[in-house]
Amino acid sequence: AEFKQSTKLHNVLYDIRGPILQAAQQMEAEGHRILKLNIGNPAPFGFEAPDAILVDMIRHLPHAQGYSDSRGIFSARTAVSQYYQTRGIQNIHVDDIYLGNGVSELITMSLMALLEVGDEILIPTPDYPLWTASVALAGGRPVHYLCDEESGWQPDLEDMESKITPQTKGIVVINPNNPTGAVYPEETLKKIVALAEKHGLVVFADEIYEKILYEDAVHVNLAGLTGDDVLCLTFSGLSKAYRVCGYRAGWMAISGPKKDAADYLEGINLLANMRLCANVPAQHAIQTALGGHQSINDLILPGGRLLEQRNKAFDLLNAIPGVSTQQARGALYLFPKLDPEVYHIRDDEKFVLDLLKEQKILVSHGRAFNWVRPDHFRMVTLPNVKDIEEAVGRMADFLGRYQGN
Repeated sequence: AEFKQSTKLHNVLYDIRGPILQAAQQMEAEGHRILKLNIGNPAPFGFEAPDAILVDMIRHLPHAQGYSDSRGIFSARTAVSQYYQTRGIQNIHVDDIYLGNGVSELITMSLMALLEVGDEILIPTPDYPLWTASVALAGGRPVHYLCDEESGWQPDLEDMESKITPQTKGIVVINPNNPTGAVYPEETLKKIVALAEKHGLVVFADEIYEKILYEDAVHVNLAGLTGDDVLCLTFSGLSKAYRVCGYRAGWMAISGPKKDAADYLEGINLLANMRLCANVPAQHAIQTALGGHQSINDLILPGGRLLEQRNKAFDLLNAIPGVSTQQARGALYLFPKLDPEVYHIRDDEKFVLDLLKEQKILVSHGRAFNWVRPDHFRMVTLPNVKDIEEAVGRMADFLGRYQGN
């Protein structure tokens, strides 16, 4: 018998961990040392979890052997609810919080519970590709609205509204944005909320990088603007700001007109029950993380590693002829542009593979983030300054001889 993958996967792509990563793993198996700048995973770059989180998890291990409530343990959900209260959001209560095995699981659950075949969700381009893949997996149709590079990758609101149809069910907002590092001003977010209210749409607010902000950037929670008028699902967690990606500790907070969404929320409850519960030991880290010293601030303020590495990568990339990048105001990435007049690249996946084979540097190609042209790539800014200098120097050497494809 021949067994084939389900047709449900035919439109599902997640190229960040696709064929190029497989090529890198094969090279590693052959003895090559690969500098991986493709995934925002702090641990391999020397970032460690705060000690208080580790201690609290260890102390709770004897009490974390059984299933928890399918939404999550009460203390952790209370901590999340209280966190949003400190942000001025009063309509998110304990029972509005769902804990998950990272935000990724909760994104998939929220879309599976909502979408019928053919329903549409507006997603930014470039995007974090899990959103596009999860919409397709749920039977929906991802529709990408443009973000404008020349205006610091801000959403093109006219393009967004032009793509709303009777099949549109929601709008995804990734703020701070992955892969561009853009942080959206309050005025822009208010206009998105107004569109959602006008057309009766759900807003999905991916805010996993909300604590990783540089210089004068200010993050505004969308749930604080939607109030009781627009249904808002907010996603965040510990992975990035607390450097514990492997713990898989994320949450979804639901706000807005929940009575009007009772049937949808029942569907979310059903899926939450089916997966039984999220990782219980990691749930015990949430209260300590949100209530304790916010060590992320030591990394993003002047002299902090994340700020210094971002600045170094930005300066070095922009110094390469034919390369330009907008400065990231948040998150852990830069999304450089390769001038098509200088580099005649028709296949950006091949470009990234060529860079990998020659220079042993792994980055992600722009179309992996559903960008519309083969003229960008994403680079994480997690390596220390010395490694960034080496990596970008090797990129410059490669590009100086690259003829395109």
